[in-house]
Amino acid sequence: MQIDMLGPLVAHENGILVTPIARKPRQVFSLLALHAGAVVKVPALIEELWGTRPPASALTTLQTYILQVRRGITVALGASHNGPAKDVLRTCYGGYVLDVDPANTDVHAYERLVEAGRQAAEEGDLEAASALQTRALGLWRGDALVDVHAGMRIEMEVARLEESRLGVLEAHLETELRLGRHAGLLPELSALTARHPMHENLWALFMVALHRSGRTSQALEAFIKLRRTLVRELGVEPSARLQNLQHAILRADPEIDVVGAGIPTAAGLGV
Repeated sequence: MQIDMLGPLVAHENGILVTPIARKPRQVFSLLALHAGAVVKVPALIEELWGTRPPASALTTLQTYILQVRRGITVALGASHNGPAKDVLRTCYGGYVLDVDPANTDVHAYERLVEAGRQAAEEGDLEAASALQTRALGLWRGDALVDVHAGMRIEMEVARLEESRLGVLEAHLETELRLGRHAGLLPELSALTARHPMHENLWALFMVALHRSGRTSQALEAFIKLRRTLVRELGVEPSARLQNLQHAILRADPEIDVVGAGIPTAAGLGV
């Protein structure tokens, strides 16, 4: 079974779609898929479906949803499978397990690529790091489980994945900056800073890319825009790191233009 969750939920078995249609079975399947190969306890499933106030019939109703998910799997397995669907969605002590190799989920593939990219960056192989980061980000087809009604448990997993996605995107942008591809980053960084108006690291990347592209005045304008937003929304000034970067741009510090470097540090800028 192949399960994709980095976007709309899609699950196939033997080329047949097994994704549940009804809302609650879809939630159950999604939570089990997020923990493919591991037992998900009944209390966790109940909390996902009904929060902290489950109905008296919660356990019986959950069992009904499990049966509905198994029916879809049964159709997909057909005569080519020697065992019933309950061998795929197994009942275990205290819970259920979707007995699918985690490697058959896009979440696992994404996390494997992210780790490989991190290791390549640490080893200084920027070209490999960039390629791996690109492949990892390419697995996303939209917001994670965007078409699944999410309870507390799925919301936490989605938040974790989305935070990881933004972190990988930042790492990729900095890798590209270190490879000297600053000009090509400008459209994406312009859109990202508009979408994340108080995200200092994205603004720092944007400032460096603008400066290296010969658009120093716009780099300084970007700092002013960020400062106004932070003061208006939070009542705080940009961090010392961003202020140091602004000062370095003002005095045309050569450290900013070093190819192979990302966002210059305060130490590197001599401040």
